[in-house]
Amino acid sequence: MAEIDLIRAFYRNQARQYQRLVARQDHQGKLLAALDEIVALAGLVIVEFGAGTGNLTSALVDRAARVHAFDIEPSMLALARTQLMDSGLRNWSLAAGDNGRMPVAANCADLAIEAWSFVHVLDWQPNDWRRLVDQLLAEMQRVIKPGGLAILVEDLGIGRHQPQAPTADMERLYGHWQERHGFQRSWVRTDYQFASAQEADELTRLFFSADLAEQCLRSPSFLLPECTGIWWKRF
Repeated sequence: MAEIDLIRAFYRNQARQYQRLVARQDHQGKLLAALDEIVALAGLVIVEFGAGTGNLTSALVDRAARVHAFDIEPSMLALARTQLMDSGLRNWSLAAGDNGRMPVAANCADLAIEAWSFVHVLDWQPNDWRRLVDQLLAEMQRVIKPGGLAILVEDLGIGRHQPQAPTADMERLYGHWQERHGFQRSWVRTDYQFASAQEADELTRLFFSADLAEQCLRSPSFLLPECTGIWWKRF
């Protein structure tokens, strides 16, 4: 089985645990504030690529005029739908969609956004990822209106207090966005704050590593630092 198939199977089987994890991420709400500084989210129509269990989606619908969110995994979509329904808001749609072929019309959005999703091109096509990256970014450009914005949100270090790409391949990916496509970059801390030692140990071991679990458990408040990069470009 290919690496990307193993990753998809893992997240498919661990969707509920993943939802528990991301509910503890960015406990201070810094990511949404950083996005709002790049572009005022109020009143925007947004297309979200790779929405997962809807954690970012739920934050966006509280600001935007409408959010059209997509993910390829039905187990993720089911949890996202429950979370969005519980919000009481109805300015959203949720459907199955591949990042390379969004089932929406061209020029339909003010903002296209992905978070912790496009990095998987390194698993899908480890020897040809640049071509796939270019296709994904072209799809973002297709769905946004002329003058619209594309935003990419990805990992710059779990367990770190300062940003650094976790791998050399990710560094090359991020460099491609900036050097080849002209994206600007900033970063923000999106620390995890767990409710208990048991929760911290369980979730960090499952999704990250034993070393990060031990680091988190040494924190009196069960806090795991995380640096998150934000890349953006107006088309």
